[in-house]
Amino acid sequence: MRLELQPDLAERVHDALLDSICAGRLAPGERVTQEGLAALFGVSRQPVLQALMLLKRQGFIVDAGRKGVMVAPLDPRQVRQLYEVRAALDAAAARAAAARLDRSLTARGEELLGSGKAAVASGDTSRLIAADVDFHLFIYEASGNPLFEQTAAPHWRHLRRVMGAVLRDRDSYEAVWQEHAAILAALVAHDSARAESLVRAHAEDAAARLAGSLENTATPDSPLAAG
Repeated sequence: MRLELQPDLAERVHDALLDSICAGRLAPGERVTQEGLAALFGVSRQPVLQALMLLKRQGFIVDAGRKGVMVAPLDPRQVRQLYEVRAALDAAAARAAAARLDRSLTARGEELLGSGKAAVASGDTSRLIAADVDFHLFIYEASGNPLFEQTAAPHWRHLRRVMGAVLRDRDSYEAVWQEHAAILAALVAHDSARAESLVRAHAEDAAARLAGSLENTATPDSPLAAG
């Protein structure tokens, strides 16, 4: 994991840390230190400090009292709020996409469905999450309005982390990709109302499933219980 010294080293440390947080390699509530991270990446403390400051502003790192900083705990309430925003954006994007889907976009959507099914078969969590995100980015792309993706981008970073922490079983992901297939079918049929309805329900079901899982695993002494 050693990184070569470059002018953009702080940004690269930030991206590496963010990827580790989203993938669950750095768990919610886990304490981290500048010294430990500097040793891990083979860099000085300065780029690590800059990366941690940015991650703190983005909500991925929080203060841990005298013991430094830690990965932000997952908050079921915030998860529901994130998915509320995503449901609105995805629904609007799906309605727009259904009105303009052409052969090229249809082929792209079918390719993504194939990638998703292969990811489910692999059981690789990182691959599953990447395929899931790619499908939703496709809906934004198909809408023809780049502001959907630009607006959703910061929220998807947090959503990736929730998905990585909670969605571990194959059955959940098989259900997710069945819903994706139904959404694509509505887009291909140019059925804007159905596409919008399916996408909104997809996000609302995910919110209930993920937030519910977090609430069920929280204990009175856990960081989640404070949310």
